[in-house]
Amino acid sequence: MSASTTSHNGPLRAAQVATPDGTPALVEVARREPGPESVRITVEACGVCHSDLLISSGMLPGTTFPVTPGHEIAGRIDTVGENVTGWHVGDRVAVGWYGGSCGHCDACRDGDAVLCPELSVPGVAYSGGYADSVVVPAVALAKIPDQLTAVEAAPLACAGVTVYNSLRNTGARPGDTVAVLGLGGLGHLGVQFAQKMGFDTAAIARGQEKRDLAHKLGAAHYIDSTAGDVAQALQALGGAKVVLATVTNSDAMNATVDGLGRRGELVVLGVSPDQIKVTPFQLITNARKVYGHASGSAVDIQDTLRFAAQTGVRAWVEEMPLEETAAAVAKMAEGRARFRMVLTTGR
Repeated sequence: MSASTTSHNGPLRAAQVATPDGTPALVEVARREPGPESVRITVEACGVCHSDLLISSGMLPGTTFPVTPGHEIAGRIDTVGENVTGWHVGDRVAVGWYGGSCGHCDACRDGDAVLCPELSVPGVAYSGGYADSVVVPAVALAKIPDQLTAVEAAPLACAGVTVYNSLRNTGARPGDTVAVLGLGGLGHLGVQFAQKMGFDTAAIARGQEKRDLAHKLGAAHYIDSTAGDVAQALQALGGAKVVLATVTNSDAMNATVDGLGRRGELVVLGVSPDQIKVTPFQLITNARKVYGHASGSAVDIQDTLRFAAQTGVRAWVEEMPLEETAAAVAKMAEGRARFRMVLTTGR
């Protein structure tokens, strides 16, 4: 049997994109009931991620229009479907890029469900979080700690877990030099997490005007990529154990490779269609690695939220009501967000 709290008054709203690359428009939608092994969430906040543009443009297989994007969801469970255990009406939960998986493939059985070939992404597999309400598989839920508001939790469900989970899976240990390339939506969180994890943290960005920001976020060092050779600057710090590449510029990534120290790792988080150019000699010298990292599963999101609650890591956000979704998406797409747009429903 399912259980429900008191229904919210008034119609439910969703910001839908009617055609590929269209503008989100607010429409009324029918209330959905969760099926077996699913729950319905009253959405309180939803982050606006750059990857939502891939979804609204129809670039991800399985996307159908009209589409409701949104995969940085935070809210409360209002209805529990059949065969759901461990979750209850009223629980505060978050959902990220990982919106469910098959449970039977090798990736799922190996604890690597975010790489499931049948991965369900909110906005693609089902309607996403630019809405008052969303129905999701219970396997996708992460518990939100009491110390975090919904607005604080939402960006951590994708941007946050991407940087935190990638850092904790590198070979870096407290005291090692970790450089974060870029100070945008991912990078401003990457610097905070790296500093709180005990790394000697460097931030790499364009221009001297970002120096104060980098130090305010927790970086011990700042490297202006327009002022000199980035690799030389990293080697002057002893060589980076990790460069966390959060930008979408492959040339900027290329410039860091020679700055990696012994068994250094270039971890690629920013999506770009351009090639990363690295020679075998660069890799063999100091046994370097270059690889990409996906975000994380529901338990990884939960770990991220817990660590952020414990250490004070927070996304710097701009809140906008659901009615202004189009303006929020435009601000993000144009690079004017400082640093994460978050939609709120007032629910």
